Amino acid sequence: MKKTVDVVIIGAGSAGLAALRQVKKTTDRFVLINCGSLGTTCARVGCMPSKAFIHVANEFHQSRSLAAMGITGGERLACAIPEVMAHVRRLRDYFAGGMMEATRRLAGDNLVEGRAVILGVDRVGVGPVEYRTSKIIIAAGSRPLIPHAWREFSDAILTSENIFEQKDLPQRIAVIGLGTIGLELGQALNRLGIEVQGFTRSERIGGLTAPAVNQAAIQLIGAEFPLHTQEEIEIEKCRQGLRVRYGNESLVVDKILAAVGAEPNLAQLGLENLGVSLGENGLPPFDPNSMQVADLPVFIAGDVSGDLPLLHEALDEGFIAGVNSGLDVPQGFCRRTPLKIVFSDPQIAIVGKSYERLQGEDFHVGEENFQGQSRARIEGVNRGVLQVFAAAESGRLLGAEMAVPNGEHLAHILALAIQQRLTVPEMLAMPFYHPAVEEGLRSALRAVMEKLSRVKISAELSLCGSCPEKPLA
Repeated sequence: MKKTVDVVIIGAGSAGLAALRQVKKTTDRFVLINCGSLGTTCARVGCMPSKAFIHVANEFHQSRSLAAMGITGGERLACAIPEVMAHVRRLRDYFAGGMMEATRRLAGDNLVEGRAVILGVDRVGVGPVEYRTSKIIIAAGSRPLIPHAWREFSDAILTSENIFEQKDLPQRIAVIGLGTIGLELGQALNRLGIEVQGFTRSERIGGLTAPAVNQAAIQLIGAEFPLHTQEEIEIEKCRQGLRVRYGNESLVVDKILAAVGAEPNLAQLGLENLGVSLGENGLPPFDPNSMQVADLPVFIAGDVSGDLPLLHEALDEGFIAGVNSGLDVPQGFCRRTPLKIVFSDPQIAIVGKSYERLQGEDFHVGEENFQGQSRARIEGVNRGVLQVFAAAESGRLLGAEMAVPNGEHLAHILALAIQQRLTVPEMLAMPFYHPAVEEGLRSALRAVMEKLSRVKISAELSLCGSCPEKPLA
């Protein structure tokens, strides 16, 4: 059976839905094809359930420090893991249910549930049906990567996709991979009373590249549960569970949380039928500003691209792909300032250009250690390091890396400033309320300002006639 449409969207996740909203502005002749559960990765197994889980863990952890503030009895609180997991699933079902309803409402009768196979640049098959189309948007998403050698004990492997389905959790878990998922869930598991040890082959955690910030993060998070960096591990079954070997040591755990990355959902997708060369990662070449695949009437968006696996980036890519699917000549769009946040404690964030990416450029670093930050000290979270990076010649903010309390909020302020191309003097002319953790950002900006000898503070920074003649920075 053959049907003709204007646009085929493969995948009903965040990127696919963002594309759909734009496609509907130009045509009602489309299909949204989805294989698997509706509800988006973020709502079902990603952002939302993980943050609910982390919140419970942090609340329980906080109760252990109440005695120092004169509140007694907190040490007698107990954590019932089955009830915690049920609570997380209730919240997960609320968010995922909302997204399922939104998907069905947006797509209507044009939603097709089944496995899509690209047959050519203008043909997509779903079972016995072949859709002839002018444009294709590939938004098939990704899934947790599980090394082939681990598949013999797959029943003992937890991932971001199945951990929240567990009715209970074992007492001993090894977290393999210390990126966003490994750090967030590893620390939360530990705070709920589970014995956790983390492993990574890298010398870095959480995507950090600034040595001082990375070392602070390792020291602070590693004070809660052991972090083994630069370790190659081997896993084997044993009578008590799984044995994890690293260096000359080993430990026995009940299960493994695999957090070693994600792989695009490319299996049997038919990308080879597009007629363009595929890279070693199995993906075709594409323009990150237009999301166009080569020079074809095909666009790619979201985690399947393997580029920026973050929700806000997936939404942007879906928007771009959806807009361009309605144009004869695709347009390039400016992308937002890079922003990555890890909801660990302290929170890790990378904004704009990372320290590693800035190598070879002329820039200065301003650093603030939060040990003495007043508001953080009042709240008992005075720890971590923030570094900001500024261009030596112009003083323009270029990026930042941090492992500090309230990092998510500082990162957003910096992302706004970087996207607006603000300089350090311009940032310092802004108000900083007291006492607030944001004053730690001001200290880092002042530190880098001292190194910007060639940057002059403009008189234009006097905000109005009633302000002092000289800027207050």
